[in-house]
Amino acid sequence: MWFRNARPYKLPGRLGIDASELSQRLSRRPFQPCRPSQPVSSGWVAALSDDATDFVHKSGDYWLIRLQREERLLPASVIRSEVNSRIQEIQTGQGRRVQRKERLDIVDEVTQDLMPRAFTKSQHLEALINDREGWVWVNTASAARAEELLSLLREGLGNLPVVIPDTQKSPVIVMSQWLLNGGLPEGLSLGGDVDLEDPQEEGGVVRVRGMYLESDEIRRHIESGKQAVRLALSWQDQVDFVVDRDLSLRRIRFSDELKGVNEELHEDVLARRDADCLLMGETLSTLQTAIAKTFGGISE
Repeated sequence: MWFRNARPYKLPGRLGIDASELSQRLSRRPFQPCRPSQPVSSGWVAALSDDATDFVHKSGDYWLIRLQREERLLPASVIRSEVNSRIQEIQTGQGRRVQRKERLDIVDEVTQDLMPRAFTKSQHLEALINDREGWVWVNTASAARAEELLSLLREGLGNLPVVIPDTQKSPVIVMSQWLLNGGLPEGLSLGGDVDLEDPQEEGGVVRVRGMYLESDEIRRHIESGKQAVRLALSWQDQVDFVVDRDLSLRRIRFSDELKGVNEELHEDVLARRDADCLLMGETLSTLQTAIAKTFGGISE
C-alpha cells in the first residue's frame, strides 16, 4: 500500500467522471495471463487487494488503481545459445555460411519456439489519482513503466492529457544552492545521498551515499560546476525520500509513526488498507505541494 516511489503527472482539469464510472471502464480491460506465444500481458485488477472487487478504490479525494503485468522470461543468452547451435548445424551439414538475413530469421524462429516454455514473472503497478487537485502519482521510478500504466488508463478514459510537472525555478539550481549555501525551507532537511552531475557534454557523475552533505567536499564539487540532480531529503520527520530533477520522489520511506496511525484496524485488512490509502494520499499531496512551492510553484 505505501508507495516506494511517486512519479508525478499533472492533469490540466478534472477527468469528468467519478470513481465508479472509471472502475467500470477499467473492468473492460481486466488482466489476462500471457498466452503461450505472448511475451507480455497487462491489465487491470482489483485496486485495494486481491480480495476486493472494485477496479478503482476511492478513499476521500484519492482513487487507487492497480495494473498487473506478466512477462515471459526468455534470457538473451538462452536465445543466443540455441541460435548458435542451429547455425552450426546448418554450416556443418550444408557446408555454407549463414548470412545476416537468415540469422535474423533463425532468431525469430528460436524465440517463437522457446516462448511457450519460458517462465513468467508477474508484478503489480499502482497509481493514485487526486482528481480534485489534478495529480496522478505512479508507484515506480521507471518512466517506461509509468507510461505503460498511463497508456492503458488513457485507453479506458479515451483521453488523458497528463504532463510531467514543470516548476518556475529549476530544481537542479535550487538543490545545488542548498548544498552550497544552505537555506532549506522550513520542514525540509538534508539526507545523506546526492547525485552530482557535470552539465557539460559527456560530463561525469558523482554519486554520494551516506555522507554528511554540508561538508566542504560537497561544496567543492558544486563550486567546480557540478549540479545536484537527485537529492535525499527528510520532510517534517514523517517522510524520507530522494527528489529527482523531474520532481519524482524515489526511495520513499514513511515514518513508522505515520504508518502506525491506523494500527487499531489491523484485524480488518481491507479497512486498514482503505485508511492507509487515505493517509498516504493526504501525505503525498501535502508533500508534493510543499516540494512544488519550494521550486517556485508549478508553471501553467
